[in-house]
Amino acid sequence: MKPVALKVQLRTRAGRGGARSVRRNGRIPAVIYGRNTTPQNVEINAHDFEKLVQHTISENLLLDLTVEGDARPKRLALVREVQHHPLTGRILHIDLHEITETEKVTVYVPVETVGEAIGVKTGGGVLEHLVFKLRVRALPKDLPDVITLDVSHLNVGQAIHIGDITPPPGTEILGDKSIAVVAVAAPRAEEEAAAAAAEAAAPGEVEMIKEKKEAADAEGAEAGQTEKAEKAAAKAAAKAADKAAGAEKAQAEKAAEKKK
Repeated sequence: MKPVALKVQLRTRAGRGGARSVRRNGRIPAVIYGRNTTPQNVEINAHDFEKLVQHTISENLLLDLTVEGDARPKRLALVREVQHHPLTGRILHIDLHEITETEKVTVYVPVETVGEAIGVKTGGGVLEHLVFKLRVRALPKDLPDVITLDVSHLNVGQAIHIGDITPPPGTEILGDKSIAVVAVAAPRAEEEAAAAAAEAAAPGEVEMIKEKKEAADAEGAEAGQTEKAEKAAAKAAAKAADKAAGAEKAQAEKAAEKKK
């Protein structure tokens, strides 16, 4: 991988306030990390960085840094993390990892396929891309931009595993060798037919469920109204009985007074 040149400046103000001030001036706050060095705050011209990203074909960006105003201006660094605003997509912060030309580094490299699998072309199979990035270890100069797999020889039921891949010169592919990266699966006509049948049956089932629910709701409402009426009738009867008892008691008391 060929490094690309980028100029950065030392950042004197740290914290959220300093970062906001940097962004207002059209620049991006960043930090350079190193194994044997203290993290260093820098700022990057936003336009320069975005232009650089647009013109690179690799997901891994190797930078030939020039740190203006620093006693050690020349650095070699990998872009480790780029933080974006969740709504606008604007770059908020960048983490850079300083490395040396003689130090092996581990990165994830995208996997691309070329050719048309024979199992797809003549057997009606389906090419399944199972692993989209592979973890590789190499010197910075040997890091590949992409790992390309020729799938034209794959028949139905065949796959390319991590252990089957010949790594680029100077590169080691890490991970479980038995993991399949791409495979050609059998035709899915039967599965699709079953799915279509289930989908066709679904609306009828939904209607039946809906009808049952509406019937249950109606029955529940009717039962509730009946219960309400019964309670009202019982309450009225009790009130009438109390009234009659009160009248009878009053008449008895009046009769007793007359006898006296």
